[in-house]
Amino acid sequence: MERPRQKTRLWLAVPIFLLVAGAVVGFGRHTVNADWRTASREPMGLAPDPATYSPAVVQFYVARAFSWRGFFGVHSWIAVKPTDGPHYTVYQVIGWMAHHGGSPLVISESAPDRRWFGAEPQVIADLRGDGVDDIIKRIDAVARKYPHVDDYALWPGPNSNTFTAYVARAVPELRVDLPPTAIGKDYLPGGGLFAGAPSGTGYQVSLFGLVGVLAAVEEGLEINLLGLTFGIDPLDLALKLPMAGRISFRDP
Repeated sequence: MERPRQKTRLWLAVPIFLLVAGAVVGFGRHTVNADWRTASREPMGLAPDPATYSPAVVQFYVARAFSWRGFFGVHSWIAVKPTDGPHYTVYQVIGWMAHHGGSPLVISESAPDRRWFGAEPQVIADLRGDGVDDIIKRIDAVARKYPHVDDYALWPGPNSNTFTAYVARAVPELRVDLPPTAIGKDYLPGGGLFAGAPSGTGYQVSLFGLVGVLAAVEEGLEINLLGLTFGIDPLDLALKLPMAGRISFRDP
Protein backbone atom coordinates (compact mmCIF):
# COMPACT_ATOMS: atom_id res chain seq x y z
CA MET A 1 0.00 0.00 0.00
CA GLU A 2 2.98 2.34 0.43
CA ARG A 3 4.22 2.13 -3.17
CA PRO A 4 1.75 4.66 -4.65
CA ARG A 5 2.77 7.17 -1.99
CA GLN A 6 6.43 6.61 -2.75
CA LYS A 7 5.82 7.18 -6.47
CA THR A 8 3.92 10.37 -5.71
CA ARG A 9 6.76 11.63 -3.57
CA LEU A 10 9.21 10.85 -6.36
CA TRP A 11 7.22 12.84 -8.92
CA LEU A 12 6.91 15.74 -6.50
CA ALA A 13 10.65 15.66 -5.95
CA VAL A 14 11.35 16.29 -9.65
CA PRO A 15 9.85 19.82 -9.89
CA ILE A 16 11.21 20.68 -6.45
CA PHE A 17 14.71 19.67 -7.57
CA LEU A 18 14.38 21.74 -10.76
CA LEU A 19 13.24 24.76 -8.80
CA VAL A 20 16.17 24.47 -6.40
CA ALA A 21 18.62 24.03 -9.30
CA GLY A 22 17.14 27.04 -11.04
CA ALA A 23 17.39 29.13 -7.90
CA VAL A 24 21.06 28.24 -7.39
CA VAL A 25 22.00 29.14 -10.96
CA GLY A 26 19.77 32.20 -11.02
CA PHE A 27 21.21 33.59 -7.80
CA GLY A 28 24.69 33.15 -9.22
CA ARG A 29 23.79 35.28 -12.25
CA HIS A 30 22.08 38.14 -10.46
CA THR A 31 23.13 40.80 -8.02
CA VAL A 32 20.59 42.88 -6.10
CA ASN A 33 21.01 46.61 -6.67
CA ALA A 34 20.44 48.58 -3.48
CA ASP A 35 19.37 51.86 -5.09
CA TRP A 36 17.77 52.31 -8.51
CA ARG A 37 18.88 55.96 -8.54
CA THR A 38 22.54 54.99 -8.69
CA ALA A 39 22.20 51.80 -10.78
CA SER A 40 23.94 51.95 -14.16
CA ARG A 41 21.91 52.80 -17.27
CA GLU A 42 24.90 52.90 -19.60
CA PRO A 43 24.61 51.57 -23.18
CA MET A 44 26.46 48.30 -23.82
CA GLY A 45 27.35 48.75 -27.50
CA LEU A 46 25.05 45.96 -28.70
CA ALA A 47 23.17 48.13 -31.21
CA PRO A 48 24.66 49.57 -34.42
CA ASP A 49 25.39 53.28 -34.20
CA PRO A 50 22.77 55.20 -36.24
CA ALA A 51 25.44 57.75 -37.15
CA THR A 52 27.45 55.16 -39.08
CA TYR A 53 24.98 52.33 -39.79
CA SER A 54 22.35 53.08 -42.46
CA PRO A 55 20.25 49.85 -42.79
CA ALA A 56 17.04 49.34 -40.83
CA VAL A 57 17.33 47.45 -37.52
CA VAL A 58 14.91 45.62 -35.22
CA GLN A 59 16.17 44.15 -31.95
CA PHE A 60 14.47 42.44 -28.99
CA TYR A 61 16.26 42.74 -25.64
CA VAL A 62 15.99 41.10 -22.22
CA ALA A 63 17.73 41.90 -18.94
CA ARG A 64 17.27 40.72 -15.38
CA ALA A 65 14.61 42.74 -13.58
CA PHE A 66 15.63 45.18 -10.88
CA SER A 67 16.30 44.14 -7.27
CA TRP A 68 14.78 40.88 -5.92
CA ARG A 69 12.60 40.53 -9.03
CA GLY A 70 15.74 39.72 -11.01
CA PHE A 71 16.13 36.41 -9.18
CA PHE A 72 12.94 35.24 -10.84
CA GLY A 73 12.54 37.04 -14.13
CA VAL A 74 13.60 39.45 -16.82
CA HIS A 75 12.36 42.70 -18.29
CA SER A 76 12.09 42.79 -22.10
CA TRP A 77 11.81 45.56 -24.69
CA ILE A 78 11.95 46.26 -28.43
CA ALA A 79 14.14 48.73 -30.32
CA VAL A 80 13.79 49.79 -33.96
CA LYS A 81 15.66 52.09 -36.35
CA PRO A 82 14.41 52.71 -39.92
CA THR A 83 16.75 53.01 -42.88
CA ASP A 84 18.90 56.14 -42.48
CA GLY A 85 17.11 56.84 -39.20
CA PRO A 86 19.02 59.18 -36.86
CA HIS A 87 17.92 57.41 -33.67
CA TYR A 88 16.25 54.31 -32.18
CA THR A 89 12.68 54.12 -30.95
CA VAL A 90 12.24 51.87 -27.90
CA TYR A 91 8.94 50.14 -27.08
CA GLN A 92 8.41 48.73 -23.60
CA VAL A 93 5.97 48.29 -20.74
CA ILE A 94 7.15 49.71 -17.39
CA GLY A 95 5.24 48.78 -14.28
CA TRP A 96 5.98 51.78 -12.12
CA MET A 97 4.46 54.07 -14.77
CA ALA A 98 1.13 52.36 -14.11
CA HIS A 99 1.67 52.55 -10.36
CA HIS A 100 1.99 56.33 -10.65
CA GLY A 101 -1.22 56.74 -12.62
CA GLY A 102 0.18 56.68 -16.15
CA SER A 103 0.08 54.16 -18.97
CA PRO A 104 2.66 51.38 -18.63
CA LEU A 105 3.25 51.43 -22.41
CA VAL A 106 6.23 53.70 -23.09
CA ILE A 107 7.38 54.59 -26.62
CA SER A 108 10.42 56.85 -26.66
CA GLU A 109 13.62 57.80 -28.44
CA SER A 110 16.38 56.19 -26.42
CA ALA A 111 19.59 54.20 -26.50
CA PRO A 112 18.31 50.66 -27.16
CA ASP A 113 21.00 48.68 -25.36
CA ARG A 114 21.21 50.42 -22.00
CA ARG A 115 21.66 48.41 -18.83
CA TRP A 116 18.37 47.80 -17.06
CA PHE A 117 19.29 49.41 -13.73
CA GLY A 118 22.57 47.57 -13.52
CA ALA A 119 21.57 44.38 -15.34
CA GLU A 120 23.34 43.65 -18.61
CA PRO A 121 20.97 43.29 -21.59
CA GLN A 122 21.03 40.49 -24.13
CA VAL A 123 19.80 40.54 -27.73
CA ILE A 124 17.40 37.65 -28.38
CA ALA A 125 16.29 38.70 -31.88
CA ASP A 126 18.03 40.84 -34.49
CA LEU A 127 16.73 41.65 -37.97
CA ARG A 128 18.37 44.09 -40.37
CA GLY A 129 18.37 45.28 -43.98
CA ASP A 130 15.89 44.86 -46.80
CA GLY A 131 12.23 44.62 -45.86
CA VAL A 132 12.81 45.63 -42.24
CA ASP A 133 11.27 49.07 -42.71
CA ASP A 134 7.92 47.42 -43.40
CA ILE A 135 8.33 45.28 -40.29
CA ILE A 136 9.07 48.40 -38.23
CA LYS A 137 5.77 49.91 -39.39
CA ARG A 138 3.97 46.71 -38.37
CA ILE A 139 5.65 46.72 -34.96
CA ASP A 140 4.59 50.31 -34.37
CA ALA A 141 1.00 49.63 -35.41
CA VAL A 142 0.72 46.48 -33.27
CA ALA A 143 2.37 48.11 -30.23
CA ARG A 144 -0.08 51.00 -30.32
CA LYS A 145 -2.98 48.52 -30.35
CA TYR A 146 -1.71 46.65 -27.27
CA PRO A 147 -4.91 45.93 -25.32
CA HIS A 148 -3.43 46.49 -21.84
CA VAL A 149 -2.27 50.11 -22.11
CA ASP A 150 -4.01 50.85 -18.81
CA ASP A 151 -3.39 47.53 -17.10
CA TYR A 152 -0.29 46.04 -15.45
CA ALA A 153 0.40 43.16 -13.05
CA LEU A 154 3.86 41.92 -12.15
CA TRP A 155 2.51 38.36 -11.91
CA PRO A 156 1.19 36.53 -13.83
CA GLY A 157 0.66 39.42 -16.25
CA PRO A 158 0.05 41.49 -18.24
CA ASN A 159 3.56 42.93 -17.89
CA SER A 160 6.57 43.84 -20.04
CA ASN A 161 6.98 40.27 -21.30
CA THR A 162 3.29 40.00 -22.14
CA PHE A 163 3.80 43.05 -24.38
CA THR A 164 6.90 41.80 -26.22
CA ALA A 165 5.31 38.37 -26.75
CA TYR A 166 2.19 40.09 -28.10
CA VAL A 167 4.25 42.06 -30.63
CA ALA A 168 6.40 39.03 -31.51
CA ARG A 169 3.34 36.99 -32.48
CA ALA A 170 2.47 39.69 -35.02
CA VAL A 171 5.99 39.60 -36.51
CA PRO A 172 6.79 35.88 -36.95
CA GLU A 173 9.74 36.71 -39.23
CA LEU A 174 11.74 37.52 -36.11
CA ARG A 175 11.31 34.00 -34.64
CA VAL A 176 11.54 35.48 -31.13
CA ASP A 177 12.27 32.89 -28.45
CA LEU A 178 11.63 34.65 -25.16
CA PRO A 179 13.56 33.01 -22.30
CA PRO A 180 11.80 30.91 -19.64
CA THR A 181 12.53 33.71 -17.17
CA ALA A 182 10.24 36.05 -19.14
CA ILE A 183 7.38 35.62 -16.67
CA GLY A 184 4.20 36.95 -18.24
CA LYS A 185 5.01 35.92 -21.81
CA ASP A 186 2.34 33.20 -21.60
CA TYR A 187 -0.36 35.60 -20.47
CA LEU A 188 -2.50 35.88 -23.61
CA PRO A 189 -3.97 39.37 -24.09
CA GLY A 190 -7.72 39.60 -24.39
CA GLY A 191 -8.34 36.60 -22.13
CA GLY A 192 -7.66 34.08 -24.89
CA LEU A 193 -6.80 30.46 -24.21
CA PHE A 194 -5.13 29.55 -27.52
CA ALA A 195 -2.55 31.42 -29.60
CA GLY A 196 0.49 31.04 -31.77
CA ALA A 197 3.84 30.82 -30.01
CA PRO A 198 5.78 34.13 -29.85
CA SER A 199 8.27 32.71 -32.37
CA GLY A 200 5.52 31.97 -34.88
CA THR A 201 6.76 28.40 -35.22
CA GLY A 202 4.16 26.62 -33.08
CA TYR A 203 1.21 27.03 -30.75
CA GLN A 204 0.34 27.34 -27.09
CA VAL A 205 -2.56 26.93 -24.70
CA SER A 206 -2.59 29.06 -21.56
CA LEU A 207 -5.05 29.82 -18.77
CA PHE A 208 -4.36 33.44 -17.76
CA GLY A 209 -0.62 32.78 -17.80
CA LEU A 210 -0.90 30.43 -14.83
CA VAL A 211 -1.11 27.00 -16.44
CA GLY A 212 -0.30 26.12 -20.02
CA VAL A 213 1.68 24.21 -22.61
CA LEU A 214 3.68 25.52 -25.57
CA ALA A 215 5.10 23.45 -28.43
CA ALA A 216 7.08 25.10 -31.22
CA VAL A 217 10.09 24.50 -33.44
CA GLU A 218 11.96 27.51 -32.06
CA GLU A 219 11.02 27.28 -28.36
CA GLY A 220 10.78 23.49 -28.09
CA LEU A 221 8.40 22.15 -25.44
CA GLU A 222 7.46 24.31 -22.45
CA ILE A 223 5.16 23.69 -19.50
CA ASN A 224 3.95 26.70 -17.53
CA LEU A 225 2.99 26.19 -13.88
CA LEU A 226 1.94 29.29 -11.93
CA GLY A 227 3.95 31.47 -14.31
CA LEU A 228 7.12 29.35 -14.00
CA THR A 229 8.43 27.72 -17.17
CA PHE A 230 9.94 24.23 -17.36
CA GLY A 231 10.98 22.96 -20.76
CA ILE A 232 13.41 21.47 -23.24
CA ASP A 233 14.71 22.78 -26.54
CA PRO A 234 15.84 19.77 -28.59
CA LEU A 235 17.26 21.80 -31.49
CA ASP A 236 19.60 23.77 -29.21
CA LEU A 237 20.18 20.94 -26.71
CA ALA A 238 18.99 23.16 -23.87
CA LEU A 239 17.06 22.79 -20.65
CA LYS A 240 14.69 25.57 -19.58
CA LEU A 241 14.27 26.26 -15.88
CA PRO A 242 12.62 28.89 -13.69
CA MET A 243 15.05 31.50 -12.34
CA ALA A 244 18.05 29.92 -14.09
CA GLY A 245 16.72 30.43 -17.60
CA ARG A 246 18.19 28.46 -20.51
CA ILE A 247 20.95 25.97 -19.71
CA SER A 248 22.61 24.80 -22.92
CA PHE A 249 24.51 21.54 -23.25
CA ARG A 250 25.96 22.52 -26.61
CA ASP A 251 29.56 23.72 -26.83
CA PRO A 252 29.86 27.52 -27.12
